[in-house]
Amino acid sequence: MSAIPKLSKAILLQNSPTERTDLRLTGDSSSTFKLVERDLPKLKDGQYLLKTVYLSNDPAQRTWIQKNANPARSYLPPINPGEVMRAMGVGQVVASKSSGIQVGDLVYGMLGWKDYGVFDEQSTSRSAIPIPGHSPSIFLGAFGGTGLTAYFGLTEILKLQKGQSLVVSGAAGAVGNMVVQYAKHVIGASKVVAISGSDEKAAWVEKLGADVSLNYKSSEFKKQLDDATEGFVDAYFDNGEILDQMLTRVKQGGRIAACGAISVYNSSEPTRLFNYMNLITYRITLQGFIVIDYLHRSDEAVAALSSALKKGKIDIQDAETLVQAQFEEIPKTWGLLFEGGNTGKLITQITSLD
Repeated sequence: MSAIPKLSKAILLQNSPTERTDLRLTGDSSSTFKLVERDLPKLKDGQYLLKTVYLSNDPAQRTWIQKNANPARSYLPPINPGEVMRAMGVGQVVASKSSGIQVGDLVYGMLGWKDYGVFDEQSTSRSAIPIPGHSPSIFLGAFGGTGLTAYFGLTEILKLQKGQSLVVSGAAGAVGNMVVQYAKHVIGASKVVAISGSDEKAAWVEKLGADVSLNYKSSEFKKQLDDATEGFVDAYFDNGEILDQMLTRVKQGGRIAACGAISVYNSSEPTRLFNYMNLITYRITLQGFIVIDYLHRSDEAVAALSSALKKGKIDIQDAETLVQAQFEEIPKTWGLLFEGGNTGKLITQITSLD
């Protein structure tokens, strides 16, 4: 087991960005983030010391640091300058004064960009029971917010039924690839059209089960999407791209689930919907959702996803991009999300398990 440290490194938000985020840790006052080192407090009864091993990289983190964000219109409080960058993570307990948490246990929750942290046993973090044959990082991907977003987006928001058709944008991403697999192999969708950002990613998603897999950067993409959705589709799972065109491709009474907008997170330009009238004419339901609304039902989702995994209906072995990085490289690795530098879930590993 790791020696008990006296200091902890943390990466703080220094300047809230408006558009493109400066991911360099330059040490000057103009950078977005700042590296600090702090004394770790002594453990009190009911507390434990956690070593961060894996960190989740999520597009939503960008919205939490946006300059002049209105707290009244945010589903989580904004991160203010001087605060640790918020992030989900998996860690290992290195010291404990908690009766329910033992040294060596794995815990996942909102750990933040820090290498060590002290947590109370009443915190929202949860024990991660190892799954044979799989890395604990699965609790940040397929069995974490990623899997829950895919599951509840399909079952609760889209209410997708066997035999119905679906289009998925961001299909090579953390959520998108799970949507493709669960819709096709578990629910039994008649047709899944997947959209991603390269020919390589499109080929990968097709192997996961997509009936048609398109590269939105192709010069022929708009026609290809129209052709792939001839006769229109029942549902569209929107990860922040292609929404305007898809308003013309969803059937009357169809449903659209909106769970993100990564294409505009680093832009001050709002999303414009020129085909808005289709919502009215075709009585389409467009519903946004946040996975935290369903955390109280996480056991249901994990049970369903576990069953699908055991039956071989979903593949998570290749649905993760794991980057081993130095602590100071955390912001740079997170930035790969906005460059299309990952397939599946992007995970940063900053140390190893004991």
